[in-house]
Amino acid sequence: MKVGLLQFFGWRDRSVPLEDVYARALERIGIMDETGYDAVWLAEHHFSGYSVCPSVHVMGTHVAARTRRLRIGTAVTLAAFQHPLRIAEEVALLDILSGGRVNWGAGRGFDPTEFSVFGVPQDESTARFREAVEIVLAAWSNDRLDFEGEFHRYEGVEVLPKPRQKPHPPTWVAASSLGAIEWAAERGHSILMDPHSTHAEIARKLDHYHSGLERWGHDDRPRPIPMARLVAVAETDAAAAAIAERGARWTAGYIPKQALAGFRSEASDDTEDGTPDHVDHYMDDVIIHGSPERVVDILQRLEEEIPLDYLLLSPLSEKTFSLFTDRVLPRLIS
Repeated sequence: MKVGLLQFFGWRDRSVPLEDVYARALERIGIMDETGYDAVWLAEHHFSGYSVCPSVHVMGTHVAARTRRLRIGTAVTLAAFQHPLRIAEEVALLDILSGGRVNWGAGRGFDPTEFSVFGVPQDESTARFREAVEIVLAAWSNDRLDFEGEFHRYEGVEVLPKPRQKPHPPTWVAASSLGAIEWAAERGHSILMDPHSTHAEIARKLDHYHSGLERWGHDDRPRPIPMARLVAVAETDAAAAAIAERGARWTAGYIPKQALAGFRSEASDDTEDGTPDHVDHYMDDVIIHGSPERVVDILQRLEEEIPLDYLLLSPLSEKTFSLFTDRVLPRLIS
């Protein structure tokens, strides 16, 4: 199993200086560079404390300067909010400065506040995202760019620099809905899978993706499909469950309810006012929690059942990260 880490920059306690949030994350990334992690995947969000990282490209450049081996992923570049040629330039520059260590992940976004503030109508966001991905890949793969789409038109544009990796950095698109998975399969794109769906739903989506690749005539040889999973590890199962519940409440409090509803495919208990209990959703079959030994057992089972070949770890505490690194990771990558 490959293991990467989905790095959020959550600012839960505003009495803590934001600089300390960044410092802790960078310390963690330094440890990852010296251990068995494949990549750090940086999470872009805007206008909330959920993850205060408005530019994964800027953060990626800083990470590149502080690491030697670790690959640097974007999870994701929110492509619907940015000019696609700016994305192409910045990610290519990061690939050069990092020595060819970029994994480019792109996504549409899900937060209505972000769409509203950036002035992107939600009913246009999917089309804008998909067009942006096609433009970036074309800009990297051609000496000069010719493109005519719904939102952008270019003729003979020389987009520089080109990435160090040829023909371009390995690329993934975030795909949570079946429609997004179908589009990715049709185009032959690899996918990133979300941290909010149940394990069973991840397995179902992965099967739909592989079926789509075959149906559209794309090579379905093994390709890394990072699957984000929220994880809480402590010395005892009870202590880990307490960490998991805090993480569930934090996550459910920040993710818009309509977005959470889209990740829930199975019935679950509702609260007294009839609304879904999203905390129970996370605790029942989303967050992996327990002692190091229990977490190893769960992950090895999921490796067979889903199959989970690339874990995109999202640790819910610093203790989780340290215990995972010392006592879980060696069992997974050996």
